Amino acid sequence: MIKTALITGITGQDGYYLSHLLLNRGYRVVGLVPPHRQPNLTKLGTLANQVEIFTVDLRDNTALLTAVEQLRPQEIYNLAAPSFVPDSWNDPLGTLDLITGTATRLLEAVRQVGLSTRFYQASSSEMFGDVFISPQDEETAFRPKNPYAAAKMHAHWTMVHHRQRYGLFACSGILYNHESPLRPPQFVTRKVSLAAASIKLGLTDTLEMGNLDAKRDWGFAGDYVEAMWLMLQVDEPEEYVIGTGKLHSVRELVAAAFESVGLDWTQHIVLNTSLLRQDEHFELVANPNKAKINLGWEPQVSFEELLEKMVKADLERLKSGAIAPLPRV
Repeated sequence: MIKTALITGITGQDGYYLSHLLLNRGYRVVGLVPPHRQPNLTKLGTLANQVEIFTVDLRDNTALLTAVEQLRPQEIYNLAAPSFVPDSWNDPLGTLDLITGTATRLLEAVRQVGLSTRFYQASSSEMFGDVFISPQDEETAFRPKNPYAAAKMHAHWTMVHHRQRYGLFACSGILYNHESPLRPPQFVTRKVSLAAASIKLGLTDTLEMGNLDAKRDWGFAGDYVEAMWLMLQVDEPEEYVIGTGKLHSVRELVAAAFESVGLDWTQHIVLNTSLLRQDEHFELVANPNKAKINLGWEPQVSFEELLEKMVKADLERLKSGAIAPLPRV
């Protein structure tokens, strides 16, 4: 029997890589896409012709119930969320409804229809927030520092409660920063890769950056969706911290990206204090041992390989005219 997988947030970075993985494994992949998100389907590229799209308002209980009842999926991957964390300050209630509301409505739909659907909730390392201990694992306390993280935490516990009270197969991946060539340029990794490519081609000269000492646990999104899938293939639903377990500074990020095209980053970086984030934290780093032991999961793409992959993709886009270079400053 062909398995059906529903994905919310299918037009995002993780939705793309997850769709690709599931299609390669013979799944029928259905994206639940709100009407106003239809233009984003172009982000799926050729995958748009291989997945099915079910147009539905994720805020509509009845519509989501109908979707689950009609499609009767074996697996649901709830990736719906704003893509850029700082934007959650502009619309905290909307962020809460999109993240927690969608999770709650989908879990309730599975329960009401009476399916044995396996449910994956996309949780986030942002939930750990103002940490006292590093690295973090599945037992580390949550101390969120922004509306996005608070909404993710609420959705996470909603998922746990549905598992405990109703016996649903519901689990979550607490994912650390995961990047790819599909990231929008407002993300620091893509900002840097686009700058390195633009400077290499002589299209611009410098890149403005904020705090070069900020550190993150960065991995490749293609590796992380593999972990999502694995979580739904085991016998017991549990939470898993997914990350590389290695901290890298923004300085290392810039150096790796520029080095991949033979540039000396120190000749091109301009520091701008207005780019500093108020809620900066430095020690969000994963302890992914549980995923390694229970799921057999380990990241395959190194930090340096990730940056090289992103810079090369931007070089090709710039050469073909698919994207515009960074403006000269």
